[in-house]
Amino acid sequence: MSPGSRRVGNLIATNAAALNARAAIPFPKRRVSRTIALRELELLEAAYPLAATALEYTSPFTLLIAVILSAQCTDARVNQTTPHLFAAYPTPETLGSAQQSNVEQVVKSCGFFRMKAKNIIAAAHAIATRYGGEVPREREALQALPGVGRKTANVVLSVAFEEAALAVDTHVFRVAHRLGLTLGKTPRDVEDDVSQLVPREKLRHAHHWLILHGRAICKAPVPLCERCPVNELCPTAPLVARAHETRLKKARLKKARLKKAGSGQARQGAPDAAIPRRRRSP
Repeated sequence: MSPGSRRVGNLIATNAAALNARAAIPFPKRRVSRTIALRELELLEAAYPLAATALEYTSPFTLLIAVILSAQCTDARVNQTTPHLFAAYPTPETLGSAQQSNVEQVVKSCGFFRMKAKNIIAAAHAIATRYGGEVPREREALQALPGVGRKTANVVLSVAFEEAALAVDTHVFRVAHRLGLTLGKTPRDVEDDVSQLVPREKLRHAHHWLILHGRAICKAPVPLCERCPVNELCPTAPLVARAHETRLKKARLKKARLKKAGSGQARQGAPDAAIPRRRRSP
């Protein structure tokens, strides 16, 4: 397994900078109704009609390797790396027989490069020797490959093979909770909850709606609620507004205390007024 809200928004937009990484936004404590959840998903689908993976690939094999490399790494960085990797090792057979030290040098910029190099070599070797050089289409077989967990398997199944599968990464986990689609504690819980809401024929696209929304608007730690198409339905929007008001209040109090303290110090440091001397009578 691989390691792996316009109403409220206008108020938030005026002072978005007041919220920063220390202002954690809690997840809603209740799920929204099924009617609201379905409407939220409809709005996301309309907002991201061309949603697709940002990873560049030419085959199930190149997608699989790219997804393994994307753990704790941006898709943009992976896309800069894989052309060099596949130029040197274009097939499962060639990658599966590569020297790990050589592969490490190619994938070093992706982070955790030693483990990733080890895993992609081992996965390629398994594909070449057990599956005739073809990436298996079965979940169990995919998850048996080195470096492949449920999320990676779901990406390959949904993107490469157009199967009904929902991959849950950090963006999907966060956005699904903020929209009130789930209270799940684990990625599998979130996967199960969201899968019950999305029609089977759209399930493989839902992953991309949630990811793109998480990257563009529903960011961690502070969502851009004033730009969100789901703002008026989202249960997190009021939580963001309250957090925003609390932080502004604290900032005002701190500013007042500093101003008061500064005034006190100024008074204490001022020189005593000169006392005129009384003249003696002649």
